[in-house]
Amino acid sequence: MMMGKMKAAAAAALSVALLASVGACGTTDEADKTSQGGNTETSSHPAAFDVSGIQKDPAIAAMVPESVAKDGKLTVGMETTYAPGEFMDEDGKTPIGYDVDLSKAIAKVMGLEGEMVSASFDTIIPAIGSKYDAGISSFTITRERMESVDFVSTFKAGMAFAVKKGNPSKIDPNDICGAKVGVQTGTIEEQQATDTISADCKAKGKKPVDVQSYKQQTDAATAVVNGKIDVFYADSQVTGYAIKQTGGQLEKLGKDTDIVLQGAALKKDSGMAEATQAAMQKLIDDGTYAKILKNWGVQSGAVEKAETNPAVSD
Repeated sequence: MMMGKMKAAAAAALSVALLASVGACGTTDEADKTSQGGNTETSSHPAAFDVSGIQKDPAIAAMVPESVAKDGKLTVGMETTYAPGEFMDEDGKTPIGYDVDLSKAIAKVMGLEGEMVSASFDTIIPAIGSKYDAGISSFTITRERMESVDFVSTFKAGMAFAVKKGNPSKIDPNDICGAKVGVQTGTIEEQQATDTISADCKAKGKKPVDVQSYKQQTDAATAVVNGKIDVFYADSQVTGYAIKQTGGQLEKLGKDTDIVLQGAALKKDSGMAEATQAAMQKLIDDGTYAKILKNWGVQSGAVEKAETNPAVSD
């Protein structure tokens, strides 16, 4: 599993293009655009979750350091190239995604306004506490990173399969040997399918996986919808988003694997981790967190509890 964002090469390709790429199959996200009070203009992604009704929690707001609260903003650094976590809207200027919505919701609980700042991934953590109040950008929580920042768990990500609705090829989630599996070129899933899974199949005397590599995640997902291949294999949140964007023409196969925790990075020993953990837990407890994830089709990545600097294996 990758140590940064769970992407290799250009995993951001499954963003605003996906719905257009399967449009010929009769998909729509009209219900998504109206469910949260969004506009009804043509869009290739769900409307942002409406955080306007989230109320300030005075006790949690009091936990926020004055250095953060004084300007009334929670400034969040994120690399906006990874749908559906954080990416740019069609205007090329507005950050959207479940991490964006979650950041805004956390800010609201703190009595602040969330301000998203697009940045290069590797520049965010070094600037937390100076340029950014938080880094919320699909960061995998690692012991190495916790040496320089505090983390609050916000999501669990892994790898996942999807098949055409109804699983017409009758693929067994525990045995995909011989199946045609679509992956994006350069991703960890391509390597996993080509090497690990196929090697396991050969060791069992079965046909290896027939790996079909595509330049974009959209192409692989569309190939499954159109019946050209059997299985779509990608990061769990990307798979969930593909299912959402194809209007249910895909369905998940089996459970997420190779799961790692992701989280919000905060200035170490500043008090921000405690405030963020309390805000996250409140959103989990009142159901807002689950609604945000469901809006983007990534509810399988929900954490049950927000933890500060959780134990991790690496």
